[in-house]
Amino acid sequence: MSEDVCRYEYVLDNDFFISIDAPEVQKGKLHVDLTVKKSMGVFVLTFHTEGVVVVPCDRCLDDMEIPVTTDDELKVKMGAAFSDEDDIVVVPEEDGYINVAWFMYEFIALSLPMKHVHAPGKCNKAMMGALSKHLRTSADDEDYMDEMGENDADTDVEQEIDPRWNDLKKILDNN
Repeated sequence: MSEDVCRYEYVLDNDFFISIDAPEVQKGKLHVDLTVKKSMGVFVLTFHTEGVVVVPCDRCLDDMEIPVTTDDELKVKMGAAFSDEDDIVVVPEEDGYINVAWFMYEFIALSLPMKHVHAPGKCNKAMMGALSKHLRTSADDEDYMDEMGENDADTDVEQEIDPRWNDLKKILDNN
């Protein structure tokens, strides 16, 4: 670096996520502005990331887009051997450079919410119908699925239920 401040721009697309080969995010389109400031032997890397990533919905497994806007900072200094401790990364002096690709990926992955779910009523109807058949434990669940707009079961056709199951459902209703 010849200056005290340098700026870099990156466009992260599907090829980036394929080359990183990480589990959380497989697709996306993001723009990263990286500012590197040199101050008293420490390089402060400031990342501003904006765009969208594509992840599978936790409910229906269809792809969904999640917007990403994040600002992150990484401190780097030169040293004898590579080290990633506390809040500073030490880069060997003989290398003289740092590959920021994995750090950018981690910042993106950490900005995502824990649950990836579509808005109510936007999930794959066929998958939600199959899921509701297997997860339903009481009549209340069917009402919930109707409210969510995700119950495609034919309500006109009544299925014959073994009377023993009705007795077991009484136990659930008492709790």
